Amino acid sequence: MEYLPYLLAGVFFGFVALRSEIASWYRIYEMFRFESFHMYGVIGSAVLTAALSLWLLGRLGIQSSDGEPLRVRPPDPGRYRYLLGGAVFGLGWGLVGACPGPIYALLGSGFVGALVILLGALLGTYVYGMVQRKLPH
Repeated sequence: MEYLPYLLAGVFFGFVALRSEIASWYRIYEMFRFESFHMYGVIGSAVLTAALSLWLLGRLGIQSSDGEPLRVRPPDPGRYRYLLGGAVFGLGWGLVGACPGPIYALLGSGFVGALVILLGALLGTYVYGMVQRKLPH
């Protein structure tokens, strides 16, 4: 029962992802071809919502469940790993037409092809675990 709120949040996210078409291969294809503002609008509004939420949480003095003040850790110096990780993520996103977030929502909606995406995500996670120590962290 302690994980029920997370399950419900995931189901809600999946519903929103499908209804807003952010899990749609066609919408992702449009985004990468710069043919539609739809995905850029969704991503931009998510960034704006996150920024405003973090500002409001800090302004109100909201604390974590441990009683610690909430703060955003500054990024580590060096941009190489972020560029490499973003390029790999974007390449996978562009090739399969889906990011990892809505994989389960796609499966739940009956899109059997999402099994290939899930297997690719699991394989990528496994390979990362094998080479993690050799990567610049």
